[in-house]
Amino acid sequence: MDVTSGGESSVWISSFSYYTVTTILATLVVLAVVKRYNFMQRCNKVLGAPTEIPLFGGGSLIFVPPAEIMNLLLLLHVVFGRISPSGIIRAWIGPLPMFFATTAEAVEAVLSSNKIITKSREYDFLHPWLNTGLLTSTGSKWQTRRKLLTPAFHFKILEDFVHVFNEQSRILVNKLNQAVAKDKDLNIFPFVTLCTLDIICETAMGRNVEAQSKMDSAYVQAVYNMSQLIQYRQVRFYLWSDWMFKLSSYWPEQRKALGILHGFTNKVIQERKAEHQKRSSNIVEPSKDVTEDTDFSKRRRLAFLDLLIEASQGGTVLSDSDIREEVDTFMFEGHDTTSAAISWSIFLIGSHPEVQEMVNEELDRVFGDSDRPATMADLSELKYLECCIKEALRLYPSVPIISRTCVEDTVIGGDEIPAGTSVSICSYYLHRDPKYFPDPELYQPKRFLAEHSERRHPYSYVPFSAGPRNCIGQRFALMEEKAVLSAILRNFHVQSLDKRDEMVLLAELILRPRDGIRIRLEPKKTQ
Repeated sequence: MDVTSGGESSVWISSFSYYTVTTILATLVVLAVVKRYNFMQRCNKVLGAPTEIPLFGGGSLIFVPPAEIMNLLLLLHVVFGRISPSGIIRAWIGPLPMFFATTAEAVEAVLSSNKIITKSREYDFLHPWLNTGLLTSTGSKWQTRRKLLTPAFHFKILEDFVHVFNEQSRILVNKLNQAVAKDKDLNIFPFVTLCTLDIICETAMGRNVEAQSKMDSAYVQAVYNMSQLIQYRQVRFYLWSDWMFKLSSYWPEQRKALGILHGFTNKVIQERKAEHQKRSSNIVEPSKDVTEDTDFSKRRRLAFLDLLIEASQGGTVLSDSDIREEVDTFMFEGHDTTSAAISWSIFLIGSHPEVQEMVNEELDRVFGDSDRPATMADLSELKYLECCIKEALRLYPSVPIISRTCVEDTVIGGDEIPAGTSVSICSYYLHRDPKYFPDPELYQPKRFLAEHSERRHPYSYVPFSAGPRNCIGQRFALMEEKAVLSAILRNFHVQSLDKRDEMVLLAELILRPRDGIRIRLEPKKTQ
């Protein structure tokens, strides 16, 4: 037997295998590099900041402190947005391209599309809490849910919620009176946030968590903690990966918060379903003495949860987990967004005495000297106050960035956005387009009087998004905001203590001021 020959054969086979594997790996690397190069070339055809790192993208945007994100986005839009022929611009956030629609025409192309309806990857961080409810779902599931939930926001159903707005606004005014007795200067943001949390809990679930009175409530704290965890994760690229996040110290915190949030919602759903079953098996004819003028507190109040249970048809249309998705979504969407809108409105009204005077005149005209609670008809009469809110949402949109994922190659204004990438609308910038809003930095509520707004491009102002995925609860939000603001302004004169150009803005889940909103409240004398 020729041992030498066998040994040489083994060496030859090993060498062949080594070179084969090396060649295959080298080929795969070259193909990946070529694919990445071609992808970046496609992206870089869209006007934007130069690529900082070849074959990678941009490094600087990854490490931007949260307090600088809005300034950097504004700079990007100012430098490139007004000169882009298509209205689309590009930036690199690490290896990820981000496209922005900067003009009303480009925004219309994005938001009016029935194909660009999938939310971007940034919304994935909401899935552990909201799963795939109306906010985060897409395709046929989203279309089915949207059709199912739209009747829940019918005008007559919303009318019942005015009583909740009034009750919680009254508690807010009492809390503010107590605070003013100690110090007339205060940060209004946390007061309003607790009020809107109470309102959404009662309107969404039919349960009063008494957030304004019991700030140590486990559910209230879990809402805050979960919101903060999502915000924290969104601005730290190294936590974007699920496995990296699960290795961090924030994962146990999230699991604890989710246990409380889902446990509370599940408990309320079961209790509410039991109440439904009891009523359906024990129906009593209404008394002839009950009239439309009967005190509302004596009648049963419907919540969004009740409407979902009725629509579920015993679980055949919506399961308990489906119902929880939508209730949790209402809780998330209807809490921080309205508190931000109310707080920014107070700040801007308190910064402009002439505007506050006109608001007071309108409140006197509608309510006179009475301290009666507001009715739906009253809220409908507060036209100028509504203009004040809309102008506040123009300058400080509650949701400063709206993002969608292009599921296929999409051409907007001649620029191609590759499939799988995100296109965003920075409404904070869009709402400052001088083409539609002359002197855009001025606070001028009259912009939203009918004679001034009816000729404006419908996609130049999108505080509630627009198109097929517009905010389903925008009428609810405006009603709530008018109810809470009117209650505050009927009881207090407001003076803002901060200057707009000195405020640091944080683009988190909502647009919030880093240091709160400081105001001085002067109780109005009882007439």
